[in-house]
Parts: sequence; C-alpha cells; structure tokens
Amino acid sequence: MNKTKRLQTIDGESLMSLPLTPLNFVVDTRLSQGLHILAGSPKVGKSWLALWLSVMVAKGEPVWGMSVKQGTTLYLCLEDSTLRIQNRLFEITEDAPANVHFSTGSDILGKGLEEQLCTFLTEHPNTVLVIIDTLQMIRGTNYDNTYANDYRDLSALKRIADAHGIAILLIHHLRKETADDVFNRISGTTAISGAVDSSFTLVEERRGSGKAKLSCIGRDIEYRELSLERNTENVWEMVADSRTQPELLGDRIVFFVSELMRDRAEFIGTPTELSEKIDPVGVERITPKKVSRLILQNLDTLSKIGISGVVRRSNGKRLIELRRADSVDIPGTGESGTCDPVEATGGDLREVFCHGE
Repeated sequence: MNKTKRLQTIDGESLMSLPLTPLNFVVDTRLSQGLHILAGSPKVGKSWLALWLSVMVAKGEPVWGMSVKQGTTLYLCLEDSTLRIQNRLFEITEDAPANVHFSTGSDILGKGLEEQLCTFLTEHPNTVLVIIDTLQMIRGTNYDNTYANDYRDLSALKRIADAHGIAILLIHHLRKETADDVFNRISGTTAISGAVDSSFTLVEERRGSGKAKLSCIGRDIEYRELSLERNTENVWEMVADSRTQPELLGDRIVFFVSELMRDRAEFIGTPTELSEKIDPVGVERITPKKVSRLILQNLDTLSKIGISGVVRRSNGKRLIELRRADSVDIPGTGESGTCDPVEATGGDLREVFCHGE
C-alpha cells in the first residue's frame, strides 16, 4: 500500500520569526532574480534598451540612478546580426566589458535552449542577467499560442532563473489595439503575465518622438512609471519618475538601527515600539508591519556591524530583540561592563544584567 506523502508546512507564527534571505535585485528595486518581460511596439527601442542594460549591469554602473549587482550578462540578440550589435555598442559605450556576452543564434525551447542556458551558467557562475530578444524567436515557427503552452514555456525559463538565482528578461511585443490597462496589451495569453515575476511595457508618446513611458508592475516591486527620452546616442535616459517617496532600502534600516544602538547595549520591544523609536514621525514609512521583515531580511548586514537580532514571541507578544556585541558603559556609573543574557522568571523574555570587570 502506497503511503501518501505528507505536506511540508510551516505555521504563521514560526514563519514571521524566521530569518529571511533578502531578495536578490539585479537593478535595485526594479529587476529582481526571477523571470520578467519587457514588451513594446515594433521599433520602439526595446533592443536598444536591452543592449544598454546588459552593458550597464556588466560594468556595475547605475541604471537611472538605481544601483546594480555587477556580474556577467548574456544577451541573446536573436533578431540581429553581429555587425549590428557591434555598431550599436559603439554608439552606447566607449568600452564594452569582457563579461557581457552576445549570441545571435540559439536553439528553441524544448529543443536544446534550456541545456544551452544551463551550460553557459555553469561555465559563468557569476552570471546575474540573461536577456532573450525576442520571446517569439525561441518558440519556433510552428508554435501553438495557447494558455497551456505559454505557461509551460515561461515556467521552464522561470525554473532556470530561480535555480541559478539570476534574472531572465524576455523581450516581447505589444498588441496594436489600445486598452485601459497597458499590461493587457502584452501579446499572447494571460499566462504570460501570470507566469512572470514582473512586467514592463515601453510605450512611445508618438511614433518617432523619442519619448516613452516605461510602466513597471510585479510581485516584488511597487507599481511605477518612468518617463524616458532617447538621446542622440540611442540611450534611454530617465526624465521623470512617478515615485515621489523613496523606498526603504536595506541600508536605511541598518543605518537607523545602528543609530538606535549607538548608546545602548540592547533593545527589546514590540514592532510598534521599535518603529516609533527609529521613525517617530513616519517619514521613512517604517510601519510596525514592515519593521520585523526589514530586520529579518538584514540580519547578515547588521551582524557585520556588531548587532544581532531576533524576532520572537513572549507572553503573547511579538518582540524584536537587538543586541550590540561590544561592551557598554554601565548606566549611571561611567564604568565599562559586559552584558550577560539571563532567563527571566515568568516568561521567556530575557533581561540583561551588566557587571563591571
């Protein structure tokens, strides 16, 4: 008799106290590890944008003011020739680095492409970004455009992205007809938008204007619109950003915690109490709901500056516990001392007793 394999579960309380690995962003706050799609009308400048992005990430240079994770990039420019790519490189950069790779031909999905990508990633383990231009070119001429096929093909690419911790960006087309929601114009079935982690659409203000709007939406990013203009070197420059309030980045929470712990050995309190201490007027939008997640996602960075953190429950309350690793002054004495954690009676909340040496 076959035994049914049990579901592996985790309860909500444990999950909210679990140290988390921060999401790996190739372009900070915009392009994370996973599968993404950039769609636009023909000849709008998608390939120019893709080429520039592959070079900037390989160089480690900011993209529209957003930092990047430098690493090897692979650009499958399947609708172009080597000569065209060379000419475009000379327009957008003075020097293309050796860690940006190009290919004008590849196998198609289900018939060798997956193996080709995995081989490249094995040979170049520091790869962070793969761009495929275009999605249609890796599906073959006899492709049957159905929901099931769209989901199957994109799921295969997403598995590769997730397994290797990289970003894969697919260049695709928009339908000609208009729609209230620009993301509904992405060519193909709704499986495409459902299978990717984020979608980007590049829509020109009017044909040949050199002005366009890049709309961004995804599971791990906030909705955002960037107004772009293509300069004389065919580089898309940002001229406006719909985001007026900067997102809280990891280094910001680390900064605020380090300031909080500058003159104290430990902090034990609820998320609300910590939020009120480090963002009392709410300028940084560090809400009690966010602060626990931000602490858990930045434990490694905090440990590098000598601060340990734990999120746990005690007597029915969720507590955040922060401690400095170095010695501190004993309050009211001016003497140097060390702090020993001791279990307190009546619960698992630990108190700290300082004593002189």
